[in-house]
Amino acid sequence: MASNGNTEPKVVHGPAGYVLEDVPHLSDYIPNLPTYPNPLQDNPAYSVVKQYFVHVDDTVPQKIVVHKDSPRGVHFRRAGPRQKMYFDSDEVQAAIVTCGGLCPGLNTVIRELVCGLYHMYGVKKVLGIEGGYRGFYSRNTISLTPASVNNIHKRGGTILSTSRGGHDTNKIVDSIQDRGINQVYIIGGDGTQRGASVIFEEVRRRGLKVAIVGIPKTIDNDIPVIDKSFGFDTAVEEAQRAINAAHVEAESVENGIGVVKLMGRHSGFIAMYATLASRDVDCCLIPESPFYLEGPGGLYEHIEKRLKENGHMVIVIAEGAGQELVSESMQNMSQQDASGNKLLQDVGLWISQKIKDHFAKEKTLAITLKYIDPTYMIRAIPSNASDNVYCTLLAQSALHGAMAGYTGYTSGLVNGRQTYIPFYRITEKTHHVVITDRMWARLLSSTNQPSFMDPKSAHEDNKEVKPLDHQFLDDTMLSNGISSFLPPPC
Repeated sequence: MASNGNTEPKVVHGPAGYVLEDVPHLSDYIPNLPTYPNPLQDNPAYSVVKQYFVHVDDTVPQKIVVHKDSPRGVHFRRAGPRQKMYFDSDEVQAAIVTCGGLCPGLNTVIRELVCGLYHMYGVKKVLGIEGGYRGFYSRNTISLTPASVNNIHKRGGTILSTSRGGHDTNKIVDSIQDRGINQVYIIGGDGTQRGASVIFEEVRRRGLKVAIVGIPKTIDNDIPVIDKSFGFDTAVEEAQRAINAAHVEAESVENGIGVVKLMGRHSGFIAMYATLASRDVDCCLIPESPFYLEGPGGLYEHIEKRLKENGHMVIVIAEGAGQELVSESMQNMSQQDASGNKLLQDVGLWISQKIKDHFAKEKTLAITLKYIDPTYMIRAIPSNASDNVYCTLLAQSALHGAMAGYTGYTSGLVNGRQTYIPFYRITEKTHHVVITDRMWARLLSSTNQPSFMDPKSAHEDNKEVKPLDHQFLDDTMLSNGISSFLPPPC
C-alpha cells in the first residue's frame, strides 16, 4: 500500500489565534483502516474513572501566561486513552528500544510499557531490542513480559543495553517489517528522537501500519517544549550528595575549595537546580553563562574574596561550561562520539588545576582543593519516587496514543498535562537556561557570585572569552524561540 507522500506538519488553525500542532495518524496515509472498541471500558481498574476516554478535541496550550488580548497560541493534542482503537490487541507486536547515554528511570519506562500494554490492552507480544538502534539488525531480541520486568525499576541502567549511533534507517525499517513489528517505542534524547522521526518518515513512505512513538530521555533536561525530562529530579537529588561531600571537605581545612562537576553538555539545568537546592554553593558555572578567570569581577577574584570571608568555598561547574577557555591544542577537542556529539574536555579537572596554579603563583593564599566528579554515579542509579511516577505517566500516555492510531510523536509533559508532540518540535532546538530569566537571578542572589557579564570590567590581558551583555543574550534567545520551562515567578 503506497503512501501519499504528504509529510507536511499537521497544523490546525482556529478562532482567536488558536493553533493546534497535531501529530500524524495512521489513517492519514492508510485508508479504510478498521477500528476496534477500547477494552478499558470494561477494565475494573478504570471503573472508578468518571470519563474513561479523552475527548477527541482536548488540547493543551504550550504557554499558560498570557495577556488578556493575547492570541490563544500553540496547543498540543492531549494524551490519554481513546474510545476507538486502530489495532487489534491480538495482532499487536510491540518493540521497545533504548538509545544514548544512561539515565535514571529507563527501566521504569520499559516496565510500564510492557505492563501497560499487557494489563490495559491485552497485548501479549512485546520485544526488547538490545543495544540501541543497531540492535534492530545486528543483535537478538528478547521477549518482555510483566513477569520478566516486574522488579527492573529497582535497578539503574537499562536491561536492554544501549549504544550511540548505528542508525541505518533502511535496515531498521526492513527489520521492523521482517519481524512483523507494528508498534515501536523509542526511548532516547534529541538525537534519538531525530532518528525516530526519520524512521517514521520511511515507515510512512512504505505505507506500513506501524506506529512510531518517542519517549524523551535526557538527564540534562535539554529537550524543548516539555516541562522536564524523566531522571532529572533524581539527578538533582543525587548531585546533592556530591555537593555536600565537597562542602564537608572544604569546610574541614583552611582555605578549602570543593569543585564539583555535574552533567550538562549544553544546558546547565542540573547545576543550577542542584545549586539552588543545596545552598552550600558559592559559585555555579554553566554553558549558557560565559565566565572569565582573571581581573576585576573574574573567578579568581571571587574565590579570594569568598575564602577571606568564609575560609572555604564550593564551586559547581557543568561539564559544558568554559569549553572555549580550554586550549584548542588539547587532545580530542575536535573529535566526536558515535552520535556526532563533540567530545568535551574535563573542564572540572582543567579549572581545578588553573585555580591551584593561580594561587601557587600569586602566593596570596595557601589553598587546599578537592575535585569531585559524580557523573557516572548519578547516571547509573535507579529513579526516585517522583521520577518513577513520571515514567509511568509517560509510558502509559505513549501506548494509549499508539493503540489509538497516532504515530510520529513524542509523549511529553506540557504545563503539567500529558501531550503528544510532533517529532519536529522536539528536535528543532536545544532547551537552555535563560540567564536573563528570574531563576538565574535567584541563583546569583543565592550564591552572591559575579554575573561575569560585564566585559568592561574584565582584565585587558584576558582575551580567552568575550562575555556577553544581557540585551544581546535576551534578543538572541527570543529570536531562537528559547523559553524557560520553569514555573511562573513568585
